[in-house]
Amino acid sequence: MAERTFWTELWNAKWALLNGIAITTELSAYVVVASTILGLLGGLVLVYGWRPAALLVRLYVDVMRGIPVLVLILFWYYGLALFKINIPAFWAGVIALAGFATAHMSEIVRGAIQSVPAGQSEAAKAIGLRFWQRLRYVILPQATRRVLPPWVNTAVEMVKATTLLSIIGVVELLLATQQTIARNYMVIQFYLAATLLYFVLNFAISRLGALLERRFAYMRY
Repeated sequence: MAERTFWTELWNAKWALLNGIAITTELSAYVVVASTILGLLGGLVLVYGWRPAALLVRLYVDVMRGIPVLVLILFWYYGLALFKINIPAFWAGVIALAGFATAHMSEIVRGAIQSVPAGQSEAAKAIGLRFWQRLRYVILPQATRRVLPPWVNTAVEMVKATTLLSIIGVVELLLATQQTIARNYMVIQFYLAATLLYFVLNFAISRLGALLERRFAYMRY
């Protein structure tokens, strides 16, 4: 009877949970894409940038990596409201998580670029490639192999961090699950269902990372 009741309740809550999954996926996609692009730019500035710009990026990376994600979320949603700047909870969450992830990605990109032997760049320079050509055809493809594993880890962590946005009212998967539990009191069953859904989402990211690693496996040095 309990099993049939659970499946009935799960069916009744399907739209709420599907909406929660959609919001979690959308949040994660915005955060991962934004932090990947900004982190790439930040990493390039740290390695090749004008010194004052590199120092500013270094300051940003060190400060953001030292602040808890929850504090950033609360600042962007509640702190800015003190200055009459109101940001929807969804976008406050995206900005907070993307800002945090960008700091980590900048450091990951910096380390990956600097791990490419200097001889690779010198050889490319010797055959007449200009800076951006060396970066595009020689350095970044090789650095990508080093970036991918920590990139996957960061992406997975950001998916899990979306659960923190429930504190500012974003109805992602966790909050949707909690609202469902408040109606049917099936705590264990629905938390296990949410756990499975998070696992599927993060497993998909891991498989994507593995696919990209195989794609760049030919780049060896």
